[in-house]
Amino acid sequence: MHKVAIVTGAGTGIGRACSLELLRAGYAVTLAGRSLHKLQATRDAAGADAERVLCVETDVRDPDSVAALFAATIERWGRLDLLFNNAGTGAPPLPLEDLTPEQWHATLDTNVTGTFLCTQQAFRAMRDQSPMGGRIINNGSISAHAPRPNSAPYTASKHAITGLTRATALDGRRYNIACGQIDIGNADTEMVAPMRKGVPQANGDTLIEPTMDVTHVAQALLQMAQLPLESNIQFMTIMATKMPFIGRG
Repeated sequence: MHKVAIVTGAGTGIGRACSLELLRAGYAVTLAGRSLHKLQATRDAAGADAERVLCVETDVRDPDSVAALFAATIERWGRLDLLFNNAGTGAPPLPLEDLTPEQWHATLDTNVTGTFLCTQQAFRAMRDQSPMGGRIINNGSISAHAPRPNSAPYTASKHAITGLTRATALDGRRYNIACGQIDIGNADTEMVAPMRKGVPQANGDTLIEPTMDVTHVAQALLQMAQLPLESNIQFMTIMATKMPFIGRG
């Protein structure tokens, strides 16, 4: 029997790379995201493994859409072993005082509320299945530790994810649910494309930042996912070795 995973934000970038890595490892994977076309592109990239893919167009900000995602997964695969809360977004890089309430809410609603709604549904599925339990991995960020300039909504959301990860890990114990967080810095995806041209630093300079192959993130995610439920990587940081993180600020 295949283990079953849900990956949110699976249509591009980190979500696509991790979905393909899970499929190569033998998982059945439900791909979730707002663009069905992008999810289908991820499925097509899976080659022969595509027979173990279910695409579900999902808005993680919408409780009904999230509930439908989990219902479709259980109907198709019969259980849930892994949830990778990967869907996320950011606000424009504006000074804090110039951000609009709408820009703030758009980031928090996706990154925090979306993660909570998916986690809640995963708890219910993992609690009620036999054998009981499963694993939840949240996509944190280097920004869960240190901000970039003009990133208040994104940074606040990722710090919130750290708190939610800890609360989930604690509350999940009674259901044999493990929860950990992977904090990712400068994986080479569409999202970090501006870093190849230079991005603002805390001292006011603009610097080109090193990046890393996104497949390394996928391999790290798989390492976390494949542990037996008696063990948990609570927090993992994977980053481009020479990116300005340790010296940020």
